[in-house]
Amino acid sequence: MDTRPTHAQIPADGQESVWDYPRPPRVEPSAERIQITLGGVVIADTVDSCRVLETSHPPVYYLPLSAFVDGVISPAAGSSFCEFKGSAKYVTLRGGSVVAQGAGWFYPTPTAGFEELRDRIAVYPSAMDVCTVDSEAVTPQEGDFYGGWITSRVVGPFKGAPGTLGW
Repeated sequence: MDTRPTHAQIPADGQESVWDYPRPPRVEPSAERIQITLGGVVIADTVDSCRVLETSHPPVYYLPLSAFVDGVISPAAGSSFCEFKGSAKYVTLRGGSVVAQGAGWFYPTPTAGFEELRDRIAVYPSAMDVCTVDSEAVTPQEGDFYGGWITSRVVGPFKGAPGTLGW
């Protein structure tokens, strides 16, 4: 059964609709260049990421630990649980004179099917100066829970804004 909202956008050539993403989510490798800037400095840069694609959500990019500049990651308080990926822990990120508490997360022991996420960190783009995918600045997913990265490659509407909880 198709549960997409009646106002779902139709993707143009080269675009993806988040309403065509699966549930449970899928992990796929990406060779797009990902850069994250915080406090005016690039704190991460890689062409080795994974995208997690889930119905109604913009992609979440997971970067290898090696993509981050030494010393920018430290443990943060808190944890959460994803019914698909398992238990997550949080990290604080530092760039220049800026400290972003709990602005990233990772799965120390991801569940079966999500092993590719081990030793990778996802970042809330709303907590960074800018995150880019192949030089395109990301628009953060609305809300403070999901952490999706919206680019011109994906169309919605996207879960996360007020009134979308039941999607």
